[in-house]
Parts: sequence; structure tokens; C-alpha cells
Amino acid sequence: MTSTSAQPRAGRREWTAFSVLMLPLLLVSMDVSVLYFALPAISEELHPSSTQQLWIFDIYGFALAGLLITMGSLGDRIGRRKLLMMGAAAFGVASVAAAYADSAEMLIAARALLGVGGATLMPSTMALSRNLFRDPGQRATAIGIWSGAMAGGVALGSVLSGVMLSHFWWGSVFLINTPVMVLLLVLAPVLVPEFKDPAPGRFDLLGVPLSMGAVLPVIYGLKETAAHGFSGPRALWIAAGLAVGAVFVHRQRTHAHPMISPGLFRGRGFGTSIGLNLMASFAMMGSALFTTQYLQSVLGKGPLEAALWSLLPSVMVGAAGPASAAIARKVNRAYVIGGGFLVAAAGFGLLTLAGTDSLWLVLIAAGVLASGIVTVMSLVTDMAMGTAPVEKAGSASSLLETGQEFGGALGMALLGVVGNAVYRHEMTDELPSGAGSGLPSQALDAARETLGGAVAVAGRLSGRAGDEVLGAAREAFTDGMRVAAVAGALVLVAAAVLAAVALRHVRVAAPAGEEGADAADAAEGAEGAEGAEAAVTGAEPYGEPHGPGAARETAPRELGRPETVASS
Repeated sequence: MTSTSAQPRAGRREWTAFSVLMLPLLLVSMDVSVLYFALPAISEELHPSSTQQLWIFDIYGFALAGLLITMGSLGDRIGRRKLLMMGAAAFGVASVAAAYADSAEMLIAARALLGVGGATLMPSTMALSRNLFRDPGQRATAIGIWSGAMAGGVALGSVLSGVMLSHFWWGSVFLINTPVMVLLLVLAPVLVPEFKDPAPGRFDLLGVPLSMGAVLPVIYGLKETAAHGFSGPRALWIAAGLAVGAVFVHRQRTHAHPMISPGLFRGRGFGTSIGLNLMASFAMMGSALFTTQYLQSVLGKGPLEAALWSLLPSVMVGAAGPASAAIARKVNRAYVIGGGFLVAAAGFGLLTLAGTDSLWLVLIAAGVLASGIVTVMSLVTDMAMGTAPVEKAGSASSLLETGQEFGGALGMALLGVVGNAVYRHEMTDELPSGAGSGLPSQALDAARETLGGAVAVAGRLSGRAGDEVLGAAREAFTDGMRVAAVAGALVLVAAAVLAAVALRHVRVAAPAGEEGADAADAAEGAEGAEGAEAAVTGAEPYGEPHGPGAARETAPRELGRPETVASS
């Protein structure tokens, strides 16, 4: 029997609410890069130490990554709109505090609070988007837009930072957040309905430090490896995080009220989607590590000019998410996801052709790569959110976003190590002794270690010597980028094969009462909508709360054991 029930399609109100949700998402993603141009002005006024400078940059990302799982689970319990508004208020207050910080310590604290606010906003916006759009096609389009906005916000943040700093003081890059968050606090209660798990169980307090202890050491170790190379202490950080992660997973599997229900992974395609999303983020951040340095240190462009050039690939990215959703309605999405990985691999392939003066080639390669990655991210996100029970949407989105953080750090670390190995090998051959350079061996060691170090050393040399050091460094970096691009392309080809094989029989089925086109396809040969759900996800169906004023349903304590009460 084939289910023919149609989903209610979202109208103007839902799309307007979705537009409101894009405001905090853009700001959270922009805050990753908004400090790129502000640091010199901050250093001049606040006089931070080198360690404090690093924390001003990194504390935001660490707080964000460490709290995503906690906030996703919390939103399912107290309400996703409520958590969104709490996060918006915290983000707005922290933005004012950062803008008027009068010491490095105060700025670091404000950036940490911004990260806490960001951790509430990201899973809330995705989970609420899942709730607003129940029609599978509309949901896929909305998540495609969500993914494009997330990717575009990072590029936009650095440009906006440069523009603001050319007219105002450094605090203005934070202060622009506040009016947007005030607007969100006004509009969200009017336009965005509330959703939450009607029977979530007690909150797992011990799970909070365990989840942070699993995420933060691994990301810290990977970022340090990307910046300074592999070492024993950095490996210990990663190992410690993995050990705590094993304890966290055991607790989630055995605790009566886990933060992340193991039943989420009973849905076919959910775990695979998280893994593929991680691999996509691996490629995105790994490539950005090279292309941003290429524009500035190889081509010699200033920070603002480089940021403006980097906006060009975003033009291609903007259409990738919605276009992939449209294609996936007609073609098995496993093959569309695999195709997205192959497109991204082609972008890496174009990078292997780059020389030391290949501006347009690198920009086109970045656009092709990003388009393929956004195609993958939008479709696997929709698959994960579509197979997860709707009352667990916050937890599902937090797992996806945490995977992205891991993937980004892993991409920068592994591809960075590959590129740096080539760079150091070639620079050691080019600068064997430094005799006659007039510079101490320590300076030449810096030139051999990184492209930035070579640029600094070349600036101290006059005439031909400086040109030779800089030319050798640029050639070595470009060679390292090409080798890293080959490694990245191989990873993406493997991901394409994995997607095509692992997902080709998976259909996105909606929870009970939400069966749409995809669920109808999956229902072939099954007895009704419940049979389709079991056939596709391997779990039994759930009911869903339908916003404020809707009848409450008694949700199961564990996925797969429904106790749904009919709505009144």
C-alpha cells in the first residue's frame, strides 16, 4: 500500500519566520571572521600579550563548539524559540561588552559569552527551520538556504569588518550585532512558533562537562597541529578528548535520560549523514586555509582586497543549496550528494594547476569547491533532520554542527600538515645555510617554517636577496597547496563513493503524521505510513507538537517506543 497523504505546505508566514531566523545565523557565522582586520587596532589600544591575542581569536570558536551538544539538548527540553531568544539576548549584551571592552581580559570574556550565545543560536535556527517546513521539498530548499547563509556569512564577516574599520573604531565590528538581535527579540515571538519535546525527561547535568571534555581537547589539539605541526603534547590533547568522548558515549548509551538519545542513530542515514557532513567541512576549511594565504601572501594583496576577492566564489555558493534540493527531488539524493563531492573534488583538481600568479584560477577553483560542498551539506543536513524524530531536532542539529567543527579542525590540521611538509622540504633545499644573508639562523628558520615567516624575513632583506627568499617561499607554498589539493581530492572521491553506496536505498521519511513525497516512495510494499517509517528509519514513528496552543503529546522516553496521544 502506498501512502498518499500530502504535507501542509508552508506559506508566507513560515517563510517570513524563516527569514527572521537567518538574521542570527548570519551574525554567528560572521563573528568567526569579523576580527581579521580589527586585531591591529585592538592591539594598539588594549595591548594584549601574544597569548591573549590568540585567546581573543579562539575563545569564541571553543565556546561555540564545546556547548553545541548541550544547547541542542536544552532547546529540545525548554523550547527552541525560548532558547533562541535567550541566546539572542546574551549575544546582544556580549556584543556591547566586546565593543566597549577596556582591557584584553574583558574582551576575551565578552568573546566567550558571544560563543555561548552562538551555541544556542545555531542549533535553534536549524531545528526551528525543520519545524516550520514539513513538506519535504520545502524543507530541503530551506535547509539549502540555511547552509548557503552559513557559508556566506564567514566570507562576509571579514569584508564587513574591513568596511566598518575604515569609517569607525574597532568596537563597531561587534556593535552591529546588537540592533539585529533586538529586532530578532521583537519579531521571533510574533512570527516563530514554539516547539519542544513534550516529555524530554530530566536534564543530564553530568553530560555537560563530559561533552565539553570530549569536544574541546580534540579541536584544540587539531588546531594547534594545523598552526604549529604535529607533536607529542598535541597528540595527548587529542587522545584525552577521545578518551572522554568514549566515556560520554557510554553514558549516553546507558543513562535513563541521555542528552543525545542513541535512538537517533537508528534512523537509516543519520549517522552516515553526520560523517559525510564532517568530510564536507574537512574540505571546506582545509581549502580555505590555503586560498586565504594564497591571496594575501603569494599574490601580495592587502587584507581587505583579499577579502573582497574572496567574495566572488560566494556568488556560486548562493545558488548551490536550493539548486541541489530541486535536483534531489528528481534524482536519488545519494547520487546528487556523491556528485556534489565530485564537483568539490574537481575544485581541488583546479587548485593543482595553480601557479604563483593564478588569481582567477584559484577563485574559480574555490567557487567550484564551495558549490560542491554546500550541495553536500544542504542535502545531508536535510537527510539527517528528516530522519530524526522532530522532537529531537535540536539534538540532531547540534550533532551535525559539532561534526562540522570537528571536520573543519581536522581539515586544517591534516591538509595543513601535508602542505607544510612540502613547504619545509623545499625551503630547506632553497635556504641551506643562509651564508651572506646578514640574518641570524633563527630568522632563516622562521622563513623555512611558514610562508608568513618568509614574508617577514624577506622584508628585512634588501634587493635581490629579499626577492629570492620571497620567490622561493611563494613557490614552495604553492607546491604545498597543490599536493594538499591532491590529498583533498582523494578524500572527496572516497566520500562520493561512500555516499552513493551507503545512501542509495535511504529515503527521507517524515515522522508519523508528516508523510510526504519521500515517505510515500518509501512506503511501497509496506502497510501504511507506520510501515513506511519502520522500513526507512528502522524505528517506530512519533507524533509531533504543532506549536503554541497545539495539543501536547506524550513522547517516548526512548526512540522506538512510541506512546503518542492523539491531538485534540
